[in-house]
Amino acid sequence: MQVLFCGRFVLPLDRPLIMGIVNVTPDSFFDGGRHNSTAAAVAHAQKLVADGADILDVGGESTRPGAPEVSVNEEIHRVVPVLEALRELGVPLSVDTRKPEVMRAALAAGVDLVNDIAALEGAGALEQVAASRVAVCLMHKQGEPRTMQEAPSYADVVTEVTDYLARRRDAALRAGIVPERILLDPGFGFGKTLEQNVAVFQAMPRMREILGFPLLVGVSRKSMLGQITERQVGERMPASVAAALLAAQAGAAVIRVHDVAETADALKIWHALRGGDA
Repeated sequence: MQVLFCGRFVLPLDRPLIMGIVNVTPDSFFDGGRHNSTAAAVAHAQKLVADGADILDVGGESTRPGAPEVSVNEEIHRVVPVLEALRELGVPLSVDTRKPEVMRAALAAGVDLVNDIAALEGAGALEQVAASRVAVCLMHKQGEPRTMQEAPSYADVVTEVTDYLARRRDAALRAGIVPERILLDPGFGFGKTLEQNVAVFQAMPRMREILGFPLLVGVSRKSMLGQITERQVGERMPASVAAALLAAQAGAAVIRVHDVAETADALKIWHALRGGDA
């Protein structure tokens, strides 16, 4: 059975794990401002665990299209107190950051996973994670959050995403990060049109086979679901749950979601009723 070495934890990957999103930001695209204090973020995280979250992903900077950059000090000020307060909750803690300085502070606070949209390309990021015991999620993106949705272009999006993830996987391995600590994320919505997102989603089983590493999938409440359903972000919970089920069916090891209880229930039903290896 495949496992993920995740800081203080060893997580079996015999079923899709649910990563609950804890945004300590005023401007995230779905829940910005709702948990924009340590107390509110901690209360939200506790509810997510009660609802069935296997991992908590704490982020202090919105990476939605057009989002402004947050200073290192501000991001640390947002996420470190939350990580420290959640340390004894009994689930792995992830920090959602692309800044090596924030990673360093999060590692000192006892984080178990670094979820980096820049795939450890920041100066010193790879070395910091390699010197620790934490897991890492390496994500593909095209461009920067502020401008990434301005006419993204690929000759072959599936090949280019797969090749990039393979290069970053190999860089992590060369740095000394063991395979059991690595997750790969195709980066839905990060510099990709709807058609490109759909192509990558449909190719996930093949990508998983080529890359040979577990995939993390995050499509919860994203604009690609809004484009398909013609619903606003607050109305996309059913679409998000449907996408989570399809990601599980495609072999995703970790599914990053806002709606933990609904996703957990759907996955339980999927597991109980699908029968055999279907």
